[in-house]
Amino acid sequence: MTSRYPGAPIARVLTAKGAIQDPAWHRAVLAVPRDRFVPEVVWAQDDDGWYTPIPVTDPDPQRWLTEDVSIVTQVDDGHPTGTDGRGFTPSSSISQPSLVVGMLEAMGARDGDTVLEIGTGTGYNTALLCERLGDENVTTIEIDPDVAEAARARLHQLGYKPRLVVGDGAHPPEGPYDRLIATVAVTRIPPAWVRAVAPGGMVVVPWAPGAGFAESVLLRLEGGDGQAAGRIVGDAAFMLARSDRPPVDEWRTWVDEDDPDATSEFIALNPRVVADRNPGWSVVLGWAVPGLGYASYEAAPDNHPAAGEATIYVFDRDRSWAVAEYKLPGGMYETRRAGPRDLWAEITAARGAWCQAGRPGRDRLGLTVTATGEHTLWVDTPAHPLACTP
Repeated sequence: MTSRYPGAPIARVLTAKGAIQDPAWHRAVLAVPRDRFVPEVVWAQDDDGWYTPIPVTDPDPQRWLTEDVSIVTQVDDGHPTGTDGRGFTPSSSISQPSLVVGMLEAMGARDGDTVLEIGTGTGYNTALLCERLGDENVTTIEIDPDVAEAARARLHQLGYKPRLVVGDGAHPPEGPYDRLIATVAVTRIPPAWVRAVAPGGMVVVPWAPGAGFAESVLLRLEGGDGQAAGRIVGDAAFMLARSDRPPVDEWRTWVDEDDPDATSEFIALNPRVVADRNPGWSVVLGWAVPGLGYASYEAAPDNHPAAGEATIYVFDRDRSWAVAEYKLPGGMYETRRAGPRDLWAEITAARGAWCQAGRPGRDRLGLTVTATGEHTLWVDTPAHPLACTP
């Protein structure tokens, strides 16, 4: 006998956690069977960091279907790069249900609203949108043709027929839309998203201003007057859009300590600040110094005379790099650098602006994005922008 509420197993988990607050989205979760959007093979990370394919009929995936966890459904853009069919980089998933619902509720959708979804994925989020707002009001775009067609088939089997477009989400179908929701993280908000939203509309998007420094955060931006502005409202651990992924490489690929053109100098900034995990600082650093990567190495074990000393490397992927030696008790730090950017100067400016603003946490940070792509990070209100220019 078919259940009247095919989504009840995951709905029970989410209601027990207090993850669903809006009755309209609760009804949508109850109506949509999440298990129908999981492919026959999923991927689990092994001890070596690689992802191994697992048939969904195995006991573990069956358990995952009723837990509040994400499930990796594709690796390496559908072409696993490892031996024995293993993959290295997750490239599609069915997201964690509590995060899915949290983002849907953040949209503030009303009956009859039109919505543009960036990243169809397996189609589960799309089905929830259709159930809540109606197929005719949902447009979804997916960059991977195979992922898109698999999602279309699952949606049609359950009677959902939204407008599904295969293409790059950075260039979506023209709006206007009342709501825009992205299920991939981006380092910069595409200006086309700002232009696509009607005045008073909402953009809900995972933002990763510094890929590698911290997990992406959730932005909720209100559109109007040629821009969208709003605050960071929580965590949003999503995969980066394909165009924003950094290469999978080591810092040594980009740092040449034997470069004869490298210059030596001293800096006042404690180089260890690049590893400061304060959530607010991580956002500011990633935004102010785009493309930054770093590596830090302790100089000696705890019982060694040089304990506490370290070597810190910073780099981008356009051949700018610098290395600094951290030694106690502090003071000026010796560094060598090369390339067109002075990365320590940029990091110093970002740290100074953040400290001058009172070391704000993520909850005090917001972003304004214009229809031409200009980004401004601010503290508390748009009237207090962070100026991080060296």
